[in-house]
Amino acid sequence: MLDSSVPAPDLEAQPSGNMSEEDKREVSDRGAGSARVVHEVVRLQGDEELDRPARSLLFSGFAAGVAICASMLAEAFLYMRLPEAPWRELIVSLGYTVGFVVVILGNLQLFTETTVTAVLPLATHSTGRNFGRLLRLWAFVFLANMVGTLLVAALIGNQIIVGPDELGAALEVSRAILKHDFLKTLLLATPAGFLIASIAWIVPNARGNEFWVIVLITYVISLGGFSHVVAGSGEAWLLMLAGETTLFGAVGGLILPALLGNIIGGTGLFAVVAHGQVRDEI
Repeated sequence: MLDSSVPAPDLEAQPSGNMSEEDKREVSDRGAGSARVVHEVVRLQGDEELDRPARSLLFSGFAAGVAICASMLAEAFLYMRLPEAPWRELIVSLGYTVGFVVVILGNLQLFTETTVTAVLPLATHSTGRNFGRLLRLWAFVFLANMVGTLLVAALIGNQIIVGPDELGAALEVSRAILKHDFLKTLLLATPAGFLIASIAWIVPNARGNEFWVIVLITYVISLGGFSHVVAGSGEAWLLMLAGETTLFGAVGGLILPALLGNIIGGTGLFAVVAHGQVRDEI
């Protein structure tokens, strides 16, 4: 039965009538999904995440925390092998993309992705139950991410998986986050949250180009010096273990403002805009 509430299709937007059925299907397949379609894809993904068992979230979040540290290691390996030059940062920043490729294409639970995917179910159906599900997901995933990055930082800091040269390079790369105070870190984390959230929105239309979407967006985050709470937590833990900051400095001065900024950028800006553009159409 046809639903009379669904607006009639725009005939002018349909493939030309003199095209073969095969050509029409090809045009349809090549066309990008509408904002409503993308919204529904991301919302359903978020709804699935909200229903995952706690153990699954913890293991996936822990794996994501471990994997994201590949970014810090890749940057350190590039840094120590490149000469001092104005262009070195352009190459070193490519290393930052590595961990995100592993995490996102591996479907691991990264906190900053959930700032949009898990928020859309709540934005669509604003109930107390959905709000509770969101807080549960955020708590489990963020905790597991932090444990994962702390473990890798400890392995690096104690030279278990790297040597002294690699450790020195990792510390040098990480020291950049010490240059900012609480407010500056929060401000730098806001665009990072927005950009990471945009990946979840773009991927449904990427059509086999997911790798390049992830690389390009995370490369911009690195070049811009923006703060990502999970990737940055590995650096914060490493600096703490090396005695270059305290626990309070790592958590209160680096991780917390990055967390708040990422939430503002991912949920307060991107998720609100993404939902707002289709709110009257769903």
